[in-house]
Amino acid sequence: MRILVLGSGAREHAIVVALLREDAGHEIVAAPGNAGIAAEPGVETVGLDASNGRLVAGYAADNGIDLVVIGPEAPLVAGVADALRAKDIPVFGPGKAAAALEGSKAFAKRIMDAAGVPTGRAHRASTIEQVEAALDALGAPHVVKADGLAAGKGVLVTDDRAAALAHAEHYLQQGEVLVEEFLGGQEVSLFFLADGHDVVPLSPAQDYKRAGDGDTGPNTGGMGAYSPLPWLNDRWGSEASFVDEVLDTVALPTVRALEAEGTPFIGLLYCGLIVTPHGIRVIEFNARFGDPETQVVLPRLETPLSGLLLAAATGGLGRLPYPTFSDDVTVVVVLASEGYPDAPITGRVITGLDAAAAVPGVTVLHAATALAEGRFVATGGRVLGVVARATDFGAARDAAYESLSRIQLEGSHYRHDIAERVAR
Repeated sequence: MRILVLGSGAREHAIVVALLREDAGHEIVAAPGNAGIAAEPGVETVGLDASNGRLVAGYAADNGIDLVVIGPEAPLVAGVADALRAKDIPVFGPGKAAAALEGSKAFAKRIMDAAGVPTGRAHRASTIEQVEAALDALGAPHVVKADGLAAGKGVLVTDDRAAALAHAEHYLQQGEVLVEEFLGGQEVSLFFLADGHDVVPLSPAQDYKRAGDGDTGPNTGGMGAYSPLPWLNDRWGSEASFVDEVLDTVALPTVRALEAEGTPFIGLLYCGLIVTPHGIRVIEFNARFGDPETQVVLPRLETPLSGLLLAAATGGLGRLPYPTFSDDVTVVVVLASEGYPDAPITGRVITGLDAAAAVPGVTVLHAATALAEGRFVATGGRVLGVVARATDFGAARDAAYESLSRIQLEGSHYRHDIAERVAR
């Protein structure tokens, strides 16, 4: 197939690598891609605005694209998938109406209520007075969320009422906020492929949102992740039993509720979950592959990714068996620029990438890089994702951190405790 992958991050690099691993002769174009994606053998990158539906649809039609895979949230919320479907081009990604599941926290809560999905209590607020009342009603710890997209930084969990109010006040300038009940427990990210009616699960992962070791510091877009989650066996007996419960109580009811409203969800339903003493609860939905969880889920996938994505895009998931995954484990650690997430310093040179990629079991994925005068430079906050695959978490962690020790980027930082607890 000739496949167009929209996006420029490590998630898109992971998707491209998974498609290349099939060795099926796919022709892959990335728009706009990044320096790491451009360096993959046979991959073409084009300087296309991924959020401009007219341009993307025109390019796909003029260049014989068989499947478009939309990586980031911005093109989905902008309706790029709708423009492609209007030209009968298969696309993996929901239309604008269904993408509101991620674009609006309030919309997502309404759909969860309609579908009977287990989640925490929430209050919508459009004024600071309403926020104050909600904080008092729900108590501490306080959870305040921006209603719209906020690049992974719109959520604050704090015991500090003043900090919660300040966070709400900032995002009220952009629209509504949600004040939610705090839910305690282990977090799980679980992806489902959806074709508008049926859903098929992938394997769970766990990510790390805080910038510093021990879950300290500000929230980020994600500093690392691992897969699978062996601790699920303690309560559910097997990962498969956990996945089946989420499919039955969360994913399928949500997709069917959207179908009933005339807004079919076609693409990747990301279920952000928390395992509480009272059962599984949904924290949030996303409408695309999660970053950095994609970087640890796809390397374990044994079923060809292209066939799954095309089946979802064309309504054929109901005819497919569940995907299969390797028993190997994977860990990704994110290397970030100095100052990330608040004010990342960009433009600095990155060296040591060949030595880092030479560590057995390691793949270095580019998140925000460019080539300048023949050298890689950092162009954003999260710069690289170092992915290690091994037979156990101790070996995977050792490989990932050995690889990271070989990379030089002035002022860069990363967490040292990714998958540490599960390795123990």
